[in-house]
Amino acid sequence: MKKIATLKQKKLKLSPYDAPELYDLLFETLDFDIPYWLKVAGEAKGPILELGCGTGRVLKRLLEAGADADGLDSSVPMIKRFRAKVHARGWKNRAVVADMRKFAMPRRYTRIICPFNGFAHCETTEDQVRTLRCCRDHLKPGGAFILHMSYPGFKYWAEPDGVPAFEAEAKDPSTGRTIQMWDTRTKDPIAQIQQSRVEIREVNEDGQTAASHWFATSQRWVYRYELELLFRAAGFGRWTILGGFDGKPLTDPEDQMIAWAWKG
Repeated sequence: MKKIATLKQKKLKLSPYDAPELYDLLFETLDFDIPYWLKVAGEAKGPILELGCGTGRVLKRLLEAGADADGLDSSVPMIKRFRAKVHARGWKNRAVVADMRKFAMPRRYTRIICPFNGFAHCETTEDQVRTLRCCRDHLKPGGAFILHMSYPGFKYWAEPDGVPAFEAEAKDPSTGRTIQMWDTRTKDPIAQIQQSRVEIREVNEDGQTAASHWFATSQRWVYRYELELLFRAAGFGRWTILGGFDGKPLTDPEDQMIAWAWKG
């Protein structure tokens, strides 16, 4: 496998989304949220748009289930990889390269979804409101925008900075090596920003690191009432914020946050 970047060579200018082949090895089979999005699609009664679709982890499952679904992502390498998958299956391409803050799709949707912390890549209030307004503009009357985000509770902020945290691992069938993702975080609780130095290691059968690929990324977390204000500023008519994929109320800081906002 071609080495993507090193800390010394690239100074972490690349993001993990510049290496879609590594991303897929770690996340393509991740399915903890898939039943929820399939349920959303099954009840949509109209077309669906996914923001931040990447290489198609969710979108591909929706298409396989027969959903009328499109996707967009700002990463050219991720969309190229998704299109290769579409071509291999003989499907029509359903994803485009676009910025979630200012996209323009040719049709309107009954549901727009933003899974797996995608909204956290909007790092300013301006970016957040622009994204939500753009989503509202692309919804049919009565349509809903749905996002999933991890909730930034006390335990998260209390974790020490600068310590590599193990995130995920998978086997690379082409080399037999174990692929591991380690995230070294620096958190700013005032700005609600997490900066990450991400290392993806290729580990051989002896447990030794044969290669390391380094990336940088950042995310901004939001809280419940902050999100409600964002929905209001973006012009949504009503919303509800839940504490998990099972639809329970948001009461525990360890919960996942599922938010629905309706147009009209």
